[in-house]
Amino acid sequence: MINTNNIRNFCIIAHIDHGKSTLADRLIEFAGFVDKREIKDRTLDTLELEQERGITIKLQTARLQYDYHKEGSIFNGKYILNLIDTPGHVDFTYEVSRSVAACEGALLLVDATQGIQAQTLTNVYKALEYNLVIIPVVNKIDMDIAEVEKTKQEIIDAFGFLESDIILASGKTGIGTKEILDAIVERIPPPRSQATQYVITKALVFDAFFHEFKGVTALVKVVSGSINTQKDMYCIGSQTKFKPLEVGWMLPKMQKEEVLENGEVGYIATGLKDIKKIHAGDTITIAEGNYTQVDPLPGYKIPKPMVFASLYPVDADDFPKFAEALEKLSLNDSAISFQKEYSPALGTGFVCGFLGLLHLEITQDRLEREYNIDLISTMPTVEFFVKLATKDYSKVPSINIANIDVSTNIAKIRTASEFPDKSLIEYIQEPWVRLEIFTPEEYIGSIMEICQQARGVYINTNYIGAKINNSRNVILIYEMPSLEIMTNFFDKLKSVSHGYASMDYSFLEYRNSDIVKVSILVNGEIAEPLCFLCHKENAYRRGKDLVERLKDLIPRQQFKVPIQAAIGGQIIAREDIPALRKDVLAKLYGGDVTRKLKLLEKQKKGKKKLKQIGNIEIPKEVFVEVLKLG
Repeated sequence: MINTNNIRNFCIIAHIDHGKSTLADRLIEFAGFVDKREIKDRTLDTLELEQERGITIKLQTARLQYDYHKEGSIFNGKYILNLIDTPGHVDFTYEVSRSVAACEGALLLVDATQGIQAQTLTNVYKALEYNLVIIPVVNKIDMDIAEVEKTKQEIIDAFGFLESDIILASGKTGIGTKEILDAIVERIPPPRSQATQYVITKALVFDAFFHEFKGVTALVKVVSGSINTQKDMYCIGSQTKFKPLEVGWMLPKMQKEEVLENGEVGYIATGLKDIKKIHAGDTITIAEGNYTQVDPLPGYKIPKPMVFASLYPVDADDFPKFAEALEKLSLNDSAISFQKEYSPALGTGFVCGFLGLLHLEITQDRLEREYNIDLISTMPTVEFFVKLATKDYSKVPSINIANIDVSTNIAKIRTASEFPDKSLIEYIQEPWVRLEIFTPEEYIGSIMEICQQARGVYINTNYIGAKINNSRNVILIYEMPSLEIMTNFFDKLKSVSHGYASMDYSFLEYRNSDIVKVSILVNGEIAEPLCFLCHKENAYRRGKDLVERLKDLIPRQQFKVPIQAAIGGQIIAREDIPALRKDVLAKLYGGDVTRKLKLLEKQKKGKKKLKQIGNIEIPKEVFVEVLKLG
């Protein structure tokens, strides 16, 4: 049996690309159960997409064993260190929430070449919410452009650490690895003993995935008691009873063991095939006594989707396979929400909710690669609240009755096809976020300009630390509609700041807004999948851009085809696809000019008649190309 005092549970938190996964490699290499021949770059990044993009998407765990020895130290002995590597991108902050819920301490990693960034601050505050002990580490000190002293000063000024608290390291060369492991043992407390508070076994599920042979597998932290395969277990949230097939540790590969003790982090192979029975944040206990009345452990906040888009399989026959794949992926990524829908042009699919555009892109890539399904994604949008002017819901058939709160008469809509007639709307509300932009002060002017263009409301400017080399960093705080962030705001931010600025955002509230539906008409007929919702002041620009794209994508017909963008009955933009022309004069080789005019007039009448009765079939490939362009 392992002494709980010799267990340390910790995660690594940092801004994206500050070297978390590389440092994790060095820690695993130094103290892990992994053979050196099996060590590769970014060992914990197991997804093909993670290796390809160089970013961490999923939290991963690894069990390390470290023999601590310092002469005269009270900590001398063998320790089990449970490491959780977390993502750094703003779209995956929910993964960080799950990590810190299972830990007592965190390594705060700051890149010596970039200094403190937006996600650095966010992740520190998140760790402090859970009362984690934070160990500051300055990484990449071996690089020629590293500004070690400046970075140390930023950490001291921003978080109040002492200079002696900060460890200098290099994930690439291994500098500081031993010092970090020593600090983990010395500074991070062992798991809090729950023996007097809880009399039965409890384990917090902080992640889950589907194993082909072992069914739903839950990653857990045992908070009290112990878990083995001899007794039936019970999930409090889903009210599911099961007999574990296997328990063990992640080394980072699965290693079967007899028992998981209090304070340990490991996995439980449940054998369940229904992926809805286990979800992150749930509590598992032993199915004995009055187990159905056991109070659940406090988990983490359920993530709220910020971006919505519809996903459709390119091949309609792939829909059952797509539905199963989406359910399996949602087990491993609890931030995805989805609801079935039908489109006349694209077939049956799902309206899915995501935490951001990168989350949408990564999810689509994972579905296509891991499950071999070709997908179409509609233009991303947000969730709007519409106050209806009527309680006769038969007048708004486009809105699912399940999305209407009958007590307030407010409907939730996510797509343009759900948008009711303007005469039936009292007001519309859109989500706003609190936006924090971290940047060197010389880019303030350019950044404020793009924030104003994106309907941002300026709140405050906070200066970080003293000037170093005649420059210092600032945090610009804005309130902004999340709809604006979804377009190309991040690209503009990186462009005007030459790549130095970073941002973080969090949901604020819903506010009244002048949102309109822009309809796209092809030859006078509405093409519903191409319609979109946006703020009225942006409608002309976005409508004009889209009809110009469609002019190049839709095949030419025997007659001129108008493509229009409209708000209600008002046309705001138009392009015409020219007609295919047949040379009816080719067979003439002489004679009076009236013969030519007669043939041209006959052709003109034919085209006019064809236009009156002709229908335009928009190829599916056009929808795919337009939606790719966003």
